[in-house]
Amino acid sequence: MSASPSPTSVPARPLRSAVVLGGSLAGMLAARALAEFADVVTIVERDVLPDGPERRKNLPQAQHVHTLWSGGVQAVEELVPGVTELLAAAGAHRLPVPTDMVALSSQGWFRRWTESHFMILSSRDLLDATLRAKVLEDDRIKLVERAEALGLAGSATAVTGVRVRSHDDAERTLPADLVIDATGRASRTPEWLTALGLPAPGQREVNSGLAYASRLYRAPEKARHGFPVINVQPVPRDGKPGKGGVLVPIEDGRWLVTLSGTRGGEPSADERHFQRFAGEELRHPVIGELIAHAEPLTGVAFTRTTANRRHYYERARRWPDGFVVLGDALAAYNPIYGHGMSVAAQSALALRATIRRRGWGTPGLARAVQKAAARPVNAAWDLATGQDVFYPGATKTGPTLRDRILAGYVDRLLYTATGNGRIARRFTDVSSLQRGAHVLLTPGVLLAAVLGPLKPQLTEPPLTHEEWKAAEGPTTDG
Repeated sequence: MSASPSPTSVPARPLRSAVVLGGSLAGMLAARALAEFADVVTIVERDVLPDGPERRKNLPQAQHVHTLWSGGVQAVEELVPGVTELLAAAGAHRLPVPTDMVALSSQGWFRRWTESHFMILSSRDLLDATLRAKVLEDDRIKLVERAEALGLAGSATAVTGVRVRSHDDAERTLPADLVIDATGRASRTPEWLTALGLPAPGQREVNSGLAYASRLYRAPEKARHGFPVINVQPVPRDGKPGKGGVLVPIEDGRWLVTLSGTRGGEPSADERHFQRFAGEELRHPVIGELIAHAEPLTGVAFTRTTANRRHYYERARRWPDGFVVLGDALAAYNPIYGHGMSVAAQSALALRATIRRRGWGTPGLARAVQKAAARPVNAAWDLATGQDVFYPGATKTGPTLRDRILAGYVDRLLYTATGNGRIARRFTDVSSLQRGAHVLLTPGVLLAAVLGPLKPQLTEPPLTHEEWKAAEGPTTDG
């Protein structure tokens, strides 16, 4: 009688490996999603990431306002439990929406209805540092810094790894069952696909020519806690350059103010022009009036890289196994809408859900992930481009008939939302990325749009007397 095989004779399961290109928010969240399945996840980052909430090299947009909508917060918390508590402990603000949002939409001032959604507000540096530290606590996730991705290893059928060059110019190939491109707007995926013998999938760009200028302020002492966001939005369809501004309370008693303008109406990096733009060139001077009582802490940071750019990888006729594109490398948005981080989080959640459903390493997994990631991308893309397409020069052909019909309906809904709390909530359901745009097409919403607002429109920003007084106080303690 033969002996039973010993446990040591059972073949070991091959190690599962994944490589994530890019160590920003999208890359960190993708790595966290993959750690549930892979034995080792390697994050390849071309820079040296700071240990704490400090300025990161090659991320100029970090100096501008960033918002994490509740739809994105929920996705982040599912992937990295406890991170929102860590952010709050570090000074980030949880802002109830629309209760603490003073917003002038293209159709008038919104009222401050009872909370239905929320945002997490902080500097991008604090958000990235808090999330990064939490993700890298996982021993399965390794960070390789000062390394540049050169191209994909494998074939048109399957990607088997990535070629990288380290800071000493040494080149090597990192093998992987799954490679994620989260390198942002600088992604080289189109040329990498071409190098594998695959056609570059289609893409679309809607570029309003928007420029961004931001400055940090020390808030007046009594306005450092519980102060609302102030948002003066542009009007995309009045034939003029779109000028907007937002004031956001962040950690350490500071206000971060971002001003924006499309072609012909841009702000500048000049500090005197910053104050003048906020007080004289926006549709209402409220932001200028508020920052006149605050202490400037920095100069003006200026950025022009704001085009909406979408790659339709999910539509590719041929797609290699083992390769997925996420984050800004897949779709980058005009940052004025504040959706990039939330979409990255929801896409990472889609990555995890798809692997759970289909299984690690199964044929067609990468294509299935790419299609799943396209759903949150499409929602944010429609919200951004549905507005930006109306600015002169945004596209070669201008808005289509469909664009005009949808924009007319959205305008009517915005007008209704200025005096109808139920419609304001439905609109925020969509803008917070918690529900799809289909909620705006129900019979009840359609009827409300026909009837219009139930309350008269406000003529001034709905700041309370106490908030105005707090904002006029001194910036020094004591």
